Amino acid sequence: MQRTLVIDTATAACSVALIAAGSLLAETYEEVGRGHAERLMPMIAALPDGGRADAILVDCGPGSFTGIRVGIAAARALGLGWGVSVHGFSSTALIAAAAGDTEETIGIALVGGHGELFVQRYATRPLAPLTGLASLAPVAAALTLPDALIFGSGAALLVAARGSGTAHDRLPRAADARQLPPALAALPPTPIYGRAADAKPAA
Repeated sequence: MQRTLVIDTATAACSVALIAAGSLLAETYEEVGRGHAERLMPMIAALPDGGRADAILVDCGPGSFTGIRVGIAAARALGLGWGVSVHGFSSTALIAAAAGDTEETIGIALVGGHGELFVQRYATRPLAPLTGLASLAPVAAALTLPDALIFGSGAALLVAARGSGTAHDRLPRAADARQLPPALAALPPTPIYGRAADAKPAA
């Protein structure tokens, strides 16, 4: 049975999972805030067979610049060492997949930088993005997500800015990758930062 190692370090959570044929074999999930680089490899090593798998899936963002890079670097290194394929997924898609078949459409809002939110709208029947990813201030973000149900670490901020709706505070969890449709789990393992870098090169 082919096993897949899933790595998620894009947000304040750090999690890993082994999945096979849609089933969860093992997982570890911690809300670490920072320190993903120190926690990730021990978490993988603690999985059955040291996390050895036939394929690797990694969260490419959006989220923390540092966290995204930590996860992708580890996935690429392990993929090279084990000689297995590495693919990516987005943190918004993972949260949407974990939300389940709740309504026809839902909104995802993640805390971003500079007081902004990463926002994206999804259909759930079947799961598919309806809008592109955007990084917006809460008031502007609220205008893009008319959905009643909002999921993610920035859900409460968005619902407060909108003045209506229901917020579900969520962070991505590696184990939920087994619920992603194949098309949303086949991205290249490259960062999805969601906004421009804070530092700009000198002219």
